[in-house]
Amino acid sequence: MPDNYSEQERLRRLRDGQLKDRDPHTKQRAFYRASYQREQRLRKPLSFKEEWAKIPHSWKIPFFGLILGMVGLVAITSLWISRWALPCGLVATLIFVVVGFSIGKALDLRDELKDLAR
Repeated sequence: MPDNYSEQERLRRLRDGQLKDRDPHTKQRAFYRASYQREQRLRKPLSFKEEWAKIPHSWKIPFFGLILGMVGLVAITSLWISRWALPCGLVATLIFVVVGFSIGKALDLRDELKDLAR
């Protein structure tokens, strides 16, 4: 008796699976679900903080280095009256950007390792 019951149960599950596979509304439901989720994402208000957090550190930190280098360039050219003031300021800006890029890459690597450790 138990074998007959398990066989009937297996056949019932098989039939239900076949009926589910032939359901014509499966793709339609998946489309509606995806479009609903997309609309929910679009309705969510956009915040600067969330968008800024999505930008990788390897882009953000060199940007800060560029700003710091430009401030330094303006300061050097206004305080140091020489023909070498502009090239020195540009080199300092380049150094700030390169150092910022390397620090940003290190921070991105740290974040990736934290994600992998979870």
